[in-house]
Amino acid sequence: MFIPVAQSAFKTLRNAQPRVRLYFLSKNGYSSQVEYKPIRSVLVANRGEIAIRVFRACTELGIKSVAVYSEQDKMHMHRQKADESYMVGKGLPPVEAYLNIPEIIRVCKENDVDAVHPGYGFLSERSDFAQAVIDAGLRFIGPSPKVVQNMGDKVAARVAAIEAGVPIVPGTDGPVTTKEEALAFCQKHGLPVIFKAAYGGGGRGMRVVRKMEEVEESFHRASSEAKAAFGNGAMFIEKFIERPRHIEVQLLGDKAGNVVHLYERDCSVQRRHQKVVEIAPAPRLPIEIRNKMTDAAVRLAKHVGYENAGTVEFLCDESGNFYFIEVNARLQVEHTVTEEITGIDLVQSQIRIAEGMTLPELGYTQDKIQPRGYAIQCRVTTEDPANDFQPNTGRLEVFRSGEGMGIRLDSASAYAGAIISPYYDSLLVKVISHASDLQSSASKMNRALREFRIRGVKTNIPFLLNVLENQKFLHGVLDTYFIDEHPQLFKFRTSQNRAQKLLNYLGEVLVNGPQTPLATGLKPATVSPHVPATPLVTEPPQGLRDIIVRQGPEAFAKEVRSRKNLMLMDTTFRDAHQSLLATRVRSHDLLKISPYVAHKFNNLYALENWGGATFDVALRFLHECPWERLEEMRKRIPNIPFQMLLRGANAVGYTSYPDNVVYKFCELAVQTGMDIFRVFDSLNYLPNLILGMEAAGKAGGVVEAAISYTGDVSDPTRTKYDLKYYTNLADELVKAGTHVLCIKDMAGLLKPEAARLLITAIRDKHPDIPIHIHTHDTSGAGVASMLACAQAGADIVDVAVDSMSGMTSQPSMGAIVASLQGTPLDTKFDLRDVSEYSAYWEQTRTLYAPFECTTTMRSGNADVYLNEIPGGQYTNLQFQAFSLGLGDFFEDVKKAYREANLLLGDIIKVTPSSKVVGDLAQFMVQNNLTADQVLEKAEELSFPKSVVEYLQGSIGIPHGGFPEPLRSRVLKDMPRIEGRPGAGLEPLDFTKLKEELKETHAHITDRDVMSAALYPQVTNEYLHFREKFGPVDKLDTRIFLTGPKVGEEFEVTLERGKTLSLKAMAMAADLKSNGDREVFFEMNGQLRTVHILDQEAVKEIHVHPKANKTVKSEVGAPMPGTVIDIRVEVGDKVEKGQPLVVLSAMKMEMVVQAPQAGIVKKLEITNGMKLEGDDLIMIIE
Repeated sequence: MFIPVAQSAFKTLRNAQPRVRLYFLSKNGYSSQVEYKPIRSVLVANRGEIAIRVFRACTELGIKSVAVYSEQDKMHMHRQKADESYMVGKGLPPVEAYLNIPEIIRVCKENDVDAVHPGYGFLSERSDFAQAVIDAGLRFIGPSPKVVQNMGDKVAARVAAIEAGVPIVPGTDGPVTTKEEALAFCQKHGLPVIFKAAYGGGGRGMRVVRKMEEVEESFHRASSEAKAAFGNGAMFIEKFIERPRHIEVQLLGDKAGNVVHLYERDCSVQRRHQKVVEIAPAPRLPIEIRNKMTDAAVRLAKHVGYENAGTVEFLCDESGNFYFIEVNARLQVEHTVTEEITGIDLVQSQIRIAEGMTLPELGYTQDKIQPRGYAIQCRVTTEDPANDFQPNTGRLEVFRSGEGMGIRLDSASAYAGAIISPYYDSLLVKVISHASDLQSSASKMNRALREFRIRGVKTNIPFLLNVLENQKFLHGVLDTYFIDEHPQLFKFRTSQNRAQKLLNYLGEVLVNGPQTPLATGLKPATVSPHVPATPLVTEPPQGLRDIIVRQGPEAFAKEVRSRKNLMLMDTTFRDAHQSLLATRVRSHDLLKISPYVAHKFNNLYALENWGGATFDVALRFLHECPWERLEEMRKRIPNIPFQMLLRGANAVGYTSYPDNVVYKFCELAVQTGMDIFRVFDSLNYLPNLILGMEAAGKAGGVVEAAISYTGDVSDPTRTKYDLKYYTNLADELVKAGTHVLCIKDMAGLLKPEAARLLITAIRDKHPDIPIHIHTHDTSGAGVASMLACAQAGADIVDVAVDSMSGMTSQPSMGAIVASLQGTPLDTKFDLRDVSEYSAYWEQTRTLYAPFECTTTMRSGNADVYLNEIPGGQYTNLQFQAFSLGLGDFFEDVKKAYREANLLLGDIIKVTPSSKVVGDLAQFMVQNNLTADQVLEKAEELSFPKSVVEYLQGSIGIPHGGFPEPLRSRVLKDMPRIEGRPGAGLEPLDFTKLKEELKETHAHITDRDVMSAALYPQVTNEYLHFREKFGPVDKLDTRIFLTGPKVGEEFEVTLERGKTLSLKAMAMAADLKSNGDREVFFEMNGQLRTVHILDQEAVKEIHVHPKANKTVKSEVGAPMPGTVIDIRVEVGDKVEKGQPLVVLSAMKMEMVVQAPQAGIVKKLEITNGMKLEGDDLIMIIE
């Protein structure tokens, strides 16, 4: 039953004059008569949640509360919860401040304190402290100094247990201080043994040793931890009991010799001997064993004259035998669960007993104390369970707790803005649940923990949730091996923390500027593009994709060829913005218009929306996943075939890859939603082309082999790339099994007459193959050329919606549609739909003003027939010229491009071969070189890397061979590649790559692995960015590029039904001492702040460098802490896994190991240095 408390009666009694009583002492220290003397003020010699717990009890009893705090704790909540608070230990290290007995006594004497409560930890089990309190004329709320001394001494406690007839475990007779003594005990009694701090508990300084060779190192580490935590490194050693339950009995004793138990707690769920979850009462404990255990605990307490609150701890084996471990002569962290099941306030009881009240006077007789239901306590700590529970410190950016019926929270620093320091224990909040049975209590705890939102530091909540959902736990089948034997407890579904990560990104943009480089000084427009309406419920009408899915690529090609009208492919989603807006259009804007396209343009041949430059630009500059883009577009456009650009054996990269990479890429692309692969090679090199065709075909895609077009087949003087060259290529590609044949005119060189000649020649030879034409409108003749192609027998031409067409993009969709209306080639599209579609992109294009090609290019230019610059490269080349300071010399760059092309042998120019020509052209302009001078000085010039690799044969062999003598002069004795570049490459080990990525990144998917196979460094940087800043692709484009304006309100939809309402409030003018600048937001009506390192300002102040996570040679601090041992020096050779440095934080020591083998090049630390997380420790090369 629960004990009713008459608070007012006690307060009245406390204010009355104390009665004088005589003490008659018995041999065990108890008195037969007890004096009642009320306590009017209590100082708590502790910090954190236990200090606040005691203050609350004092307030309920009408007692003044007094706090002490260290210099480092001046902002801590516990000093604010007390009626009075005083600093102690100024200038001392953080822990030592709370161990300063003379100062604590001085504060008591100077401020009329009646009694001292020690809490737990720190001085709570120091008998000299208890004696000093009593000697100062104060009352110590706890056992007598003699009992504290005897119970704190593991040896004396064992002797007392033996005298009281309580079973014990074999162990040392006294404290052990040397490793030699430890070794001798182990050799005598055998292993396993356990080392325990002789003068403290809580798991600090505790080690289990199972191998003789580990004795010395384990003793050294355990002793060092004990000394740091308790001021004494002496150890107690005892035989280790296998598979025990850890059960403790809660006791209360008074000065008159009365002792009662408040039943037991099961503390078996431990990690490294530190309790994680506690349950009261112990589940599945037979009543007869409970009775024997509680009787033994009471018997021991009476034997030693125990008064006040305390705990007797036992190990209970599988047979029901139990052994005394120790007495905790203090209140314990987990006292809360006992309070919940008995209804007894242990802290108030401690105070009342210290005042002189007896247990019968309090109503606490054994027959009246009965447990009700089950209580569970979870210790929520700022430790990272995914990283070996390393302490995590920093600022609580967000704190929202779980509450409700049956939930109790005991905390101290749990509020937004609180600083979690590395100086003290990592406990953040204790969550206690209470219900009628264990499963119901666990359910309440589970629900409460899921309600918590903690941002800024990592917590162990994911781990606790796994424990609470474990079936053995729910049925109370527990022992101290529970965590070790359930590795699934460490498989976490970590919090996405999307909102706070986005705030960090926005803060980063506001403080340090755009996180994607802007090409010009123009700003994104403030418009919100109007998205034309589409039916909400109706599925989009059927399109050609249905044939691909149901009947396969051959049936699709046959259907396309059978149609008499001209079919269109829309490039707006890829090549159009690559040509006009530097490939910077984001998924956010593509997905908005996708449903409209699905409903209105279902008769498109395809939508070109992926591959080519969009793949790496998405990762590199837009910080979004190209695979997710494809997947989301497919969800919104289920009916139209998707087409991508595949660079043959180069996949979507700029180099050659092992064959299995290309095959795997195509397979994954089809699985994610791709249909048609336009396969090309930058040199029309057939071995590269055919590999790409085979990979796309094996994956189940439609193969559209492309012939890259250059020269002019209508000019009889241009003989290198004549009509026969193209028809021969077409023959080879048709023979290789292409489903569709494409002419890829990447520079817009295909004039109307040339188009008529080329298409007629191919159609005559291959009447059944669909022919698809791609061009760029750089010269302004694109529409005319595409109409000529259609009339000559082409089945499909590429277009872009009007507002995204022209210049270096594709010809206008509207112009083609209008030109063919009423003719046999009528496209059947409605100009009104095209107009609405165009209006959306006209507005959206203004959001990308920083990348707008019209900044440097005002109109089309027919000089493309001279320089032959591809449309996708033209504007990029302009921006590059401007960034290199060659903006005024762009005409020279264009002329140099023509000369560079001829120097290299008049080659096909499309990525990556076009980049080779462009790099050489800019090199020539920068160094003021003519073509003749390049040839003459070739042996002494340092050519761009791309030029050298091209001449080596790294992208294939050009038509007509490599240019001589240029090649020989540039390469000299450098190696040359013969044949297909990728043929000699070893297959990539995808499993190994995935494991390597998992070492540094969480939640690695096969898509991430594929991206890393193509772009290792770019993908690594993207993954780090995603982990730090979250789903930035959900932000509106202007906000993403340049950030919000101060005072601006905006929304971010994370997913269906989850929308954030945000407002940028302000940015602090003053810097923090570490170079951070505080940025203020309002999110869903609540104030949020983020701290952003000001990259410019930090140059003016000294800040310890951070380890770059993308550079494996840089070793960073895995947690904040103090350097206590440096085991290497500059120049030392180290092996992977070798201990480098020992850090100490939150009274825990952590050994930092070498991530790779190498030589220590630089040390950035010294002994005693305090480090933050990720601070650079050293560089290993």
